[in-house]
Amino acid sequence: MESIWYKILGAIITVIVAFIVGLTYMGLSRKITARIQNRKGPPFYQNFIDALKLASKTSAIHHGFMQHIGPAFMMITSIMSVLVVPVLTGDQWFSNLNFKGDLIFLLYIMVFGPLGMALGAGQTGNPNSAIGVTRGLSQMVGFEIPWVMALVALMMQYKTASIVDLINIQQEQGVWLMFSSPFAFIAAVLAMLGMFRYSPFDIVGAPTELASGPVSENGGKYLFTLMSSNSIFAFAKLTLYVDLFLGGASNIVELLIKTFAIYLIPMLYGTVSPRYRTEQAIKYFWGWPLFFGFLALLYAAIF
Repeated sequence: MESIWYKILGAIITVIVAFIVGLTYMGLSRKITARIQNRKGPPFYQNFIDALKLASKTSAIHHGFMQHIGPAFMMITSIMSVLVVPVLTGDQWFSNLNFKGDLIFLLYIMVFGPLGMALGAGQTGNPNSAIGVTRGLSQMVGFEIPWVMALVALMMQYKTASIVDLINIQQEQGVWLMFSSPFAFIAAVLAMLGMFRYSPFDIVGAPTELASGPVSENGGKYLFTLMSSNSIFAFAKLTLYVDLFLGGASNIVELLIKTFAIYLIPMLYGTVSPRYRTEQAIKYFWGWPLFFGFLALLYAAIF
């Protein structure tokens, strides 16, 4: 019974940490991008100010039941994702609610959030929202294929669908999976570029074209909910990559170093890349990422 309460309290703290770390990373990305572009940029804590401001406001725009459900669906999916991913290894507080086969569960649950948001944005009637949703779902089809292939390759190679088992394998062998399963790692990293939707894959929001796309009709607490869910989901994805390919983390400092190192990949790639069109983004993911996904499956089948 005591361990259950440890898990529950650890899960609550995990969500809070995910929110803080996610918003901090987003703020740092704005600052680093600005410095690369020879601008000063906003302070790294600007996102927290924006979040508090949005949370204090109300919205008088209502388009029906699904508009309420969309942001809530995103938040629920983000929280469920971060609760399944073990944050710290060998820690009874932050092992969270993972279970055998949690990788398969994550493959499904990580798709539900964007689908729920698509339903909510579609009911607003705003053409920018509809275009953004179409672009987002199309791009998701593109990067989900190499991402799934990378995870299936890991499950084939190590005969498990458990994140904890994969972490233990890395600790026992003394080798991270990014080295023992290099093709799966490359395919997953290339797919990750689309997951975070930085340039050149920021076709969903595209502020200069679509007035932020799916979130065009959302403000106040709606936008705060979406902002919070994005920060939590970003932390969940980064922690998942660390667990799968970098051996996990035994303490919070190690976790922050590894997650931020992974986060720098899509962020820095975006600072030097112009935005793709939708067909260009899909063509990209069905090029080299798909190729390395096939290599990962072949490697897993042979070795």
